[in-house]
Amino acid sequence: MKKRVKTRKVSGVESVEPAITPLADAPLIPRVSKLPPIGAPRLDIPEGLWTKCPKCNELLYDKYLDDNLKVCMHCSYHFPFSARERINSLVETCSFEETNADLQSIDILSFKGPSNYTEKIKQNQEKTGLRDAVVTGVGDIGPHRVALAVMDFKFLGGSMGSVVGEKITRLVEEATDRNLPVIIFAASGGARMYEGMFSLMQMAKTSAALAFHAKAQLPYISVLTNPTTAGVMASFASLGDVIIAEPRAMIGFAGPRVIQSTTHQELPSDFQTSEFLLDHGLIDLILDRNEMKRTLISLLGYMSRAKNRF
Repeated sequence: MKKRVKTRKVSGVESVEPAITPLADAPLIPRVSKLPPIGAPRLDIPEGLWTKCPKCNELLYDKYLDDNLKVCMHCSYHFPFSARERINSLVETCSFEETNADLQSIDILSFKGPSNYTEKIKQNQEKTGLRDAVVTGVGDIGPHRVALAVMDFKFLGGSMGSVVGEKITRLVEEATDRNLPVIIFAASGGARMYEGMFSLMQMAKTSAALAFHAKAQLPYISVLTNPTTAGVMASFASLGDVIIAEPRAMIGFAGPRVIQSTTHQELPSDFQTSEFLLDHGLIDLILDRNEMKRTLISLLGYMSRAKNRF
């Protein structure tokens, strides 16, 4: 193959440079596409390494996301947080003593439906590693010894059955006896339908225990996470001396469609969000998860000093 040559001048000197353009009759070299062929299997992101934020669509490295308490570093979207993760983010190391960990729900009504209640319980226990939808205990948050209850929405939607109500009631009664403040993190879809009236009775039971706790002039802080609805919101979750919510949490009693069909009114777009309820006076604070521990320590210190003045 002959090569074309061309000349160029460099500082007044002629030099010969071979051309790299092939001749017109030279064979074409096919360009290889870097895209996978149509119908080829899609390369998915490996599990346990990256998570896509549902709000801003950014890919988040799981290690950094965990270090940031599962809050998106770009848009502050709050991912679901398990009960164990939340407890570890709040209490001092090795200070948490779990209470009533052996309580477990039973199918007292022999519930008949599309799925068996006993099997549902077993499946959710295997999935979450919990006995039921709440973890209770006593631990240190900063310098304060507190009675702490944390609900987990992954366990049957955080529904409140007899065990959830009993564990919270026992915790509040123990806090009253030991002169401790109570903090409850709520995350629930409401009462547990598998237990019928027994689940609804927990609303009165937990509220009564908190009334005795309040009579002893002990602080109770309620923290509402996404979502907190129905029977839980209609009972202990709304009785706090201070009520805190995480950003953009869904909070309410009935669902928006039920309320709209009952009232026959158009609801605001941000109806039943933390921000809407703060504007209308139902809650006191909206806190990012990373600010929660520091703020709880400040509130407990202030409320303890206020109690001692009386």
